[in-house]
Amino acid sequence: MDEILIGSVLASTLRVSTPLLLCALAGLVSERSGVVDIGLEGKMLFAAFAAAAAASVSHSTGWGMLAAIAVACSMSLIHGFACVTHRGDQVVSGVALNMVAAGLTVVLGIAWFQQGGQTPPVAADVRLTGLIPAWSELDGAVADLGPWLGAVIGHGLLSHNILVYLAFALVAGVWFFLERTKPGLRLRAVGENPAMVDAAGVSVPRLRYAALMINGLLCGLAGSYLVLAQNAAFSPNMTAGRGYIALAAMIFGKWRPLPTMFACLLFGFLDAVAIRMQGAHLPAGLGGAEIPVQLIQALPYLLTVVLLAGFIGQALAPKALGRPYVKER
Repeated sequence: MDEILIGSVLASTLRVSTPLLLCALAGLVSERSGVVDIGLEGKMLFAAFAAAAAASVSHSTGWGMLAAIAVACSMSLIHGFACVTHRGDQVVSGVALNMVAAGLTVVLGIAWFQQGGQTPPVAADVRLTGLIPAWSELDGAVADLGPWLGAVIGHGLLSHNILVYLAFALVAGVWFFLERTKPGLRLRAVGENPAMVDAAGVSVPRLRYAALMINGLLCGLAGSYLVLAQNAAFSPNMTAGRGYIALAAMIFGKWRPLPTMFACLLFGFLDAVAIRMQGAHLPAGLGGAEIPVQLIQALPYLLTVVLLAGFIGQALAPKALGRPYVKER
């Protein structure tokens, strides 16, 4: 019984953490270049809508993912046009993107599909499946590998789709890009001292736009995961604040990939435990009443905020974060 519980919670933790991790890495790349991105929530939401709409109409996984990435990159370009080109307020621009995404996805959903803002379900053969489909079910993994290996290794670790493993591989990829490559070092430098980068003959706006394009790519993958792997269709506000949690995880990770990953896993674990707690009752001494499902659903968010606020310590943001660069004459 213990191995079944451990395997189920582990599998749920990885599944829930994946969109958070992709979104947090997107924010990390953008903010290391000096551009605040409050709009992670809106980009992920609009990308999820685009993936669901394109995949349900075209019956193609590839077109769904391409549509999600294209929409998220377009929103990043809008954010860059407002904040990098015209030096607007980056927080206001991000909040505006969130508001537009929340409203426009519902309006377009009603206009195109007449289902109250939802999209038609994505066909099962279009959705992303586990690399070893038989192990996606706990019984199949246990039958093939035995109780402990099947539950923990087979179902818990090896039953997921390609985007889950890609998200965790990207943690190492983003670290290597930022720490060991010339473009990554330039991107970090433009978030710390853009005047020095400009004096070296490198375009500050070009680097920040490049960071925003990477940001859009990762947000597009996060949004497409929500409808092609986690849920079968788009529903209004289905991101449910994950973009803000990803932003908190990035700050908790102090703008570094590995600690950011652990913060996302923390929320994923708490969410997985909350799912298991649904239907639980209070002890008999406290009346034995059923715990309200709304309280259980809110627990991961509350505990994440408390834990992140309690253990974050001093987090030093990039020195030029949120500051528009004005070229000296």
